[in-house]
Amino acid sequence: MGTLFESILSGQIPSHCVAQGESWYAFLDIFPRREGHTLVIPRKAVQRLSELNSQELNGLMEGITVVQQRLGAHFSTTDFTVCLHDGPLAGQEVPHVHFHVLPRTQGDGGGTLMSMWPSTPTSEPDHQSLASLATSLQVVN
Repeated sequence: MGTLFESILSGQIPSHCVAQGESWYAFLDIFPRREGHTLVIPRKAVQRLSELNSQELNGLMEGITVVQQRLGAHFSTTDFTVCLHDGPLAGQEVPHVHFHVLPRTQGDGGGTLMSMWPSTPTSEPDHQSLASLATSLQVVN
């Protein structure tokens, strides 16, 4: 048995299609955070973004852009929250890559990235620690 999204792609579970392409499918979230909340998924069933090749990633980004254009025209906005929960520790509930695309309008009740971690200090940046981490991340294993 596959994931919920594989069942949607196969037509076993109904969905409300917003747009689709050769390598991606976009549909309305059944528990939307706001009207128009859309999920964009690759047709290839993988849990993590790193499991997609560059062509599949490009297709997914194309899907996000198409969805933004459609939602933008409908909701008269050019602002969106686009997010990915890449793995269970990041909040991924369905083990299939999916981007959330939410149109943003004045007073929609949505928050910022800071609202997700409200206790994170916002004092002066620690450039020494940031430089050390950046250097470590540039080392190829």
